[in-house]
Amino acid sequence: MKNIDLLLKKFKSKYPSTIAWRIDKHAEVVKNHLNKGEEVLYAFAAQKNKGVTEIFFSCVVVLTNKRLLIGHKRVVPGYFLYSITPEMYNDLTVKAGLIWGNIVIDTVKEVIELSNISKSALDEIETNVTEFMMKEKKNSNK
Repeated sequence: MKNIDLLLKKFKSKYPSTIAWRIDKHAEVVKNHLNKGEEVLYAFAAQKNKGVTEIFFSCVVVLTNKRLLIGHKRVVPGYFLYSITPEMYNDLTVKAGLIWGNIVIDTVKEVIELSNISKSALDEIETNVTEFMMKEKKNSNK
């Protein structure tokens, strides 16, 4: 299993303009919810909100061989974990701005907006998430 911390550190060093705080704390939320046999394929950091000015909702997004997990550790006790399985996934939208970009993940139940991501990271994120979800949706339809 790939180390989430290592993947996140690699992402932040490759795309330092991505705004994210307390990444290690958010990663712990996801680590605690990984199931047996679940392998981490890709990870990145972002803000789980709609706007560039909202910079206090950092999270980590982890793609495993079974689902997409979004973890956010609150400053006060508690945390949030979002799990998106391939059958719940509808599509992904990329919005590129002047400096940062947004990834919008549309699911059957909700729309999840991830913002303040380095503009140069958007292609990599879109490719990893979309290719996995398309492959898994195709496998589940068989």
